[in-house]
Amino acid sequence: MLDIKFAVTNLDKIKEMLIKRGQTIDLAPLESLNDERKRLQQEYDSLRAEQNKASEEIARLKKDKKDASSIIASMQSAASKVKEIQPKLTEIEDKLRSVLLLIPNIPHESVPVGTDSAQNPVVRTWGEKPNLDFKPKEHFDIGENLGILDFDRAAKISGARFTIYKSHGAALERALINFMLDVHTRENGYTEMLPPYMVNAKAMTGTGQLPKFEADLFKTNYDYYLIPTAEVPVTNYYADEILKGADLPIKFSAYSACFRSEAGSYGKDTRGLIRQHQFNKVELVKFAHPDNSYAELESLTNNAESILQKLGLHYRVVSLCTGDIGFSSAKTYDIEVWLPGQNAYREISSCSNFEDFQARRANIRFKDAGGKTRFVHTLNGSGLAVGRTVVAILENYQLSDGSVVIPEALRFYMHGLEKIT
Repeated sequence: MLDIKFAVTNLDKIKEMLIKRGQTIDLAPLESLNDERKRLQQEYDSLRAEQNKASEEIARLKKDKKDASSIIASMQSAASKVKEIQPKLTEIEDKLRSVLLLIPNIPHESVPVGTDSAQNPVVRTWGEKPNLDFKPKEHFDIGENLGILDFDRAAKISGARFTIYKSHGAALERALINFMLDVHTRENGYTEMLPPYMVNAKAMTGTGQLPKFEADLFKTNYDYYLIPTAEVPVTNYYADEILKGADLPIKFSAYSACFRSEAGSYGKDTRGLIRQHQFNKVELVKFAHPDNSYAELESLTNNAESILQKLGLHYRVVSLCTGDIGFSSAKTYDIEVWLPGQNAYREISSCSNFEDFQARRANIRFKDAGGKTRFVHTLNGSGLAVGRTVVAILENYQLSDGSVVIPEALRFYMHGLEKIT
């Protein structure tokens, strides 16, 4: 959420930002509501000052044993008006917050201007595409032929966009989760966390999923939401708290199942593991000092990349342009892994700096070296999406006979298994 003072004094900048993002939002209520808020606040402050002055005068008159009844009556009248204004002021502030909750974050000045993903510049690449001397298959054909992925029976049990992992497929998914957590905690300095998979509306609002993206969420009959990513519970871990500046950055890595309705994605990636209602992910979350948050974004992205490097998977990093960047993000790098079966790069991680956008919504602050209380900057990224990493391994390590080689980094976690046949 943007700061109200910034928003009402920089309407032109917000309008310019919305144009770059390709979005349209009516900002007129923001201005009118803020004018009304200021008017009520001034009246409220004036009445409170009148009450304080009257209290001092009453105390003086009583001390001098003089009649204070007229001043007492005047103070009671002011108190009555204060009681009338308070709920009106609260109502106006709630309406202002509702408008602000629908306005996206302002992209960082380094974010490239563009309309869609086709205009995302490539920042760097790593590794080489595998040299396969046969026509590569897509992961769903490989998995079904090996008997390690069952889409049909998952559809019978649950419906479309669900998968059952079997035998070495289940073991591979579990191996990747443990491998990723070990790398991020033992080598990259993150503290492991296992969060709840259901959260309340306040937590969803804190990270920006509500109110704008409710259609993308699964909601239970008990007013809980299934998390779309571990980012939600982990970021809200410090909601309404004040951290010590000396403790920053704070770094968490969390495995969780993730649940997404995939609203608006009908017809896209209907086969396979790319776009599922339920999938596993290892998430990276940071709470950073505002002065260092962009250095922390580079570090977080490198941490996510380190998993692909250890697995020997070719990838590229792109910087999302203004028309493709997420609602809450100020800057995002996407890591796209090469999939030979699809002959395409596909996103396997998004690493974002939200600056104080989420922290303002969730009220996460810190005390700086000068004792001033400020909002932290929050960051997160997939480290990695586990199912999509399975996809990358099946397609990049496939052999002409349909078997799949296990990357060396995973063999310890697969009890020495070198190949799925």
